[in-house]
Amino acid sequence: MTGRQKDLHWVLSLFLVLRMVETVSGARGPFTGTHMSSPFSASDVKQTPTVDCREVCGLNVSDRCDFIRTNPDCRSEGGYLNYLEGIFCRLPPNLLPLAVTLYAVWLLYLFLILGVTAAKFFCPNLSAICTLLKLSHNVAGVTFLAFGNGAPDIFSALVAFSDPRTAGLALGALFGAGVLVTTVVAGGIAILRPFTAASRPFLRDIVFYMVAVFLTFTALYLGRVTLAWALGYLGLYVFYVLTVVVCTWLYRWQRRRSLVYSMPGTPEMLSDSEVEPVSSNSYDYSEEYRPLLLYQETTAQILARALNPLDYRKWRNKSVYWRALKVLKLPVEFLLLLTVPVVDPDKDDGNWKRPLNCLHLVISPLVLALTLQSGAYGIYEIGGLFPVWAVVVIVGTALAAVTFFATSNSEPPRFHWLFAFLGFLTSALWINAAATEVVNILRSLGVVFRLSNTVLGLTLLAWGNSIGDAFSDFTLARQGYPRMAFAACFGGIILSILHGAALPSALVAQPPRAMGVLGAPPLRLALAVPPGQLEPDGLLVWVLAGALGLSLVCSLVSVPLQCFQLSKVYGFCLLLFYVSFLVVALLTEFGVIHLKSV
Repeated sequence: MTGRQKDLHWVLSLFLVLRMVETVSGARGPFTGTHMSSPFSASDVKQTPTVDCREVCGLNVSDRCDFIRTNPDCRSEGGYLNYLEGIFCRLPPNLLPLAVTLYAVWLLYLFLILGVTAAKFFCPNLSAICTLLKLSHNVAGVTFLAFGNGAPDIFSALVAFSDPRTAGLALGALFGAGVLVTTVVAGGIAILRPFTAASRPFLRDIVFYMVAVFLTFTALYLGRVTLAWALGYLGLYVFYVLTVVVCTWLYRWQRRRSLVYSMPGTPEMLSDSEVEPVSSNSYDYSEEYRPLLLYQETTAQILARALNPLDYRKWRNKSVYWRALKVLKLPVEFLLLLTVPVVDPDKDDGNWKRPLNCLHLVISPLVLALTLQSGAYGIYEIGGLFPVWAVVVIVGTALAAVTFFATSNSEPPRFHWLFAFLGFLTSALWINAAATEVVNILRSLGVVFRLSNTVLGLTLLAWGNSIGDAFSDFTLARQGYPRMAFAACFGGIILSILHGAALPSALVAQPPRAMGVLGAPPLRLALAVPPGQLEPDGLLVWVLAGALGLSLVCSLVSVPLQCFQLSKVYGFCLLLFYVSFLVVALLTEFGVIHLKSV
């Protein structure tokens, strides 16, 4: 392992440890309405009887606010806003529809924030780190870049799994996204452009996916997540990465041998290729926009251009829909440009913007302090006098001043690659903050409509996190790359469930023997109950897991029977399967389908 690889592993470990500290400490944010004397000690809470928070809508209007404020099940864990208190305490009862509408709009905008942050800041910095470490495309694709592409799913699961009351959101989102992608997205690709699937990658991914689902079945059966189970899940992910690397190496070795022994002009057999051809019709039109007379930009002009999220050339050539979406993105992109550095190794200057990067040295650490545990650590006062955020600003300002006077606008410094790690951490915490608000909003909507966390996860959260993957896969299929899009369906979703289930479980799970030391039992899954005592919510989890397992078994059997020739009929069958699953899930949620007690 090289020195830079050790640095990256240290940073990743530090981030996960910080997340573990948040989970174990149980500190609340400063805006949740809970008094907090220190972020490093749990606040004292009155031991009142816990009642399901969804019962609030059955009370009198005058009693709802007191119920929300006194019931432990209604308290928000983390986050900047208390959405339940806003609905039932801040607004009059007749404005409940307006509050729900505003929350729904804010939820959609949070999904937009998640997508922009992951696509334009988190993934580029991870790609730069992989380039700096000189990792192969194969290893980078199934490790760091897969973690970046699944960032919304992973961080949503991290937030949801940290509280047993919202663990159903994580289960519903991971399983719901799995069913959605492997049926609707895969079926849509087959409908748009029938094709021949790559046999070996398909069989490899679907077998690993089924093993991952089986492991989750065991957790549901036991009703808890132990440390041994979480480590086994992480081990499965490591084994999957090694399998992908070895299979790709063997494929390339076979390809080289076939090229050596094949006759001139003999076409290659590419039926099992894992690499899709890339169009060569690429041209860098930016060369046409370079000025004839070069001039030296001032520091103020560099800063203004770096903070401008709008490309006027694209604006003139894009549709009205693209412009409307861009207007919604502009505030988010401007804020992220101001707070998150991005390193681009493909550019000659590595995307070095001297005035903006110096600002990043002040603003990015401040964002880290104010987003970690919803700002609890940032406002903590050292010795009861000096807040942490002020120390961060002073140190950052000193570093920025030294960097500004020791560098130039035209040439990046040797330590510029460190900004990729700073951008990675800052964008990761931005995603974590947005995911926390998403989970809190979904839980609040579940309380208002008396819906379980699982059904919210398999619908709203799964749809919101998967919509970007669906559009990108459909675009690839229309452009003539259906095999690549189909491989992304199964390969991407297996990485999402392995990351989304293994990492949160490893952070929140505790070994049984540590009960006396840590003072807490292993995490109980919110909607999983002991075998033989299935309630409606527990039954919904089993319906969700069973539907995912059944869809994978059907694909494993039907695709080889079709000789891997995926037609439009196969695509429509997958869509019908998803509609049937959704109907059964909703009927189970509303009690139409239930288990009769013996």
